[in-house]
Amino acid sequence: MVVEDLDVAGMLRNKRLARHVADAGFGEIRRQLTYKGQRNACPTIVANRWYPSSKTCSNCGATKAKLPLHVRVFDCDECPLVMDRDENAARNLVALAAACTTGTGVAGDQGADTAPKPRGADRKTRRQRPDRNTGRGGRAGGAALPHQRQKETGDRRQDTEAQLALW
Repeated sequence: MVVEDLDVAGMLRNKRLARHVADAGFGEIRRQLTYKGQRNACPTIVANRWYPSSKTCSNCGATKAKLPLHVRVFDCDECPLVMDRDENAARNLVALAAACTTGTGVAGDQGADTAPKPRGADRKTRRQRPDRNTGRGGRAGGAALPHQRQKETGDRRQDTEAQLALW
């Protein structure tokens, strides 16, 4: 059984997807599949989040640089394959599972050191924009969470003096 590791937190930040993703409960589905797979002696393989399952041709192995979400039909540039995007991704995941169970690779990292990544498959991370008022990124109004607050050294000295006075 093959499961893709998805960026659920990123999908929850999308206004249009958030409610539907939260209702689906991807974390719970993955937990249940892993649990039931272990119970029934069926290995669960987790494909890397950056594995291009829908961008790779299941027939010849050619990878497209970019494939926007609105394109629902995969049309290979190298061979005459034309099929539904999801079916193509499923075939690639089946091939990944077969490669992992025979011991020829790690899920989603096959040839990661040797093959360069196409422009659309770069690992992107999200960076918060700095707040205009405080110059820091974070919550609205410049508010910081308790673990984000930093005390100055002068405040510490005053706190210890105040505590000694209470004793």
